[in-house]
Amino acid sequence: MARQFFVGGNFKMNGSKDSIQSIVQNLNSASLPSNVQVVIAPPAPYLFWAAEHNKQPTVEVAAQNCYDKASGAYTGEVSAVALKDLGIPWVILGHSERRIIFKESDELIASKTKFALDSGLKVILCIGETLEEKKAGKTVEVCKRQLQAVLDVVSDWSNIVIAYEPVWAIGTGLAATADDAQEIHKDIRNFLSTAIGSQAESVRILYGGSVSGKNAKDFRGKDDVDGFLVGGASLKPEFVDIIKSRE
Repeated sequence: MARQFFVGGNFKMNGSKDSIQSIVQNLNSASLPSNVQVVIAPPAPYLFWAAEHNKQPTVEVAAQNCYDKASGAYTGEVSAVALKDLGIPWVILGHSERRIIFKESDELIASKTKFALDSGLKVILCIGETLEEKKAGKTVEVCKRQLQAVLDVVSDWSNIVIAYEPVWAIGTGLAATADDAQEIHKDIRNFLSTAIGSQAESVRILYGGSVSGKNAKDFRGKDDVDGFLVGGASLKPEFVDIIKSRE
């Protein structure tokens, strides 16, 4: 099954009005492939700044987080309902920095994912193992555990994109080889197939972890690598090269 190539850019807690406007204008001026879906995730204060300046029909904007309640006494949290109300279509959930720094459990991420979907958002769901888990040979086990929590509460995966991001590769300059990523992505898809059947064939699985304009082309021809979730390189002009890496 042909799955649309997808490139996400997670700006994390980086950027200013000027720098984000520059990133968006760089995308606006580029000749982007019409068959590639692009989603950029600026910090929350700049979501609408980015959306207002975006002129590319294939580019959408994502929040980096949201909570599993519509409203209430949750100081500092972001409401999925509010994001939908204001026209932000995507949210990133389960990123390892949320899991590790903010101690978000598999169950909380699953609850947030379900609530975001029920609120009308589309979700980039991040999974991946630490270096210690990789060394212990637990990569697939960890990915299955993180996915199972979501499978327990979500049956329709049509609005979920999975991002496999090995923690040891995020921001380190290290990256899984294209062959290794393909093997793990295939294992992830096979696991999904046991739970949701043929629907798993249409779920896009992205690779993330030190993706750059230089190594993105290495992943061409890998059947189960459907795109990238990009960190640091999404802040640079080479982000366009990553978007065009399948040309």
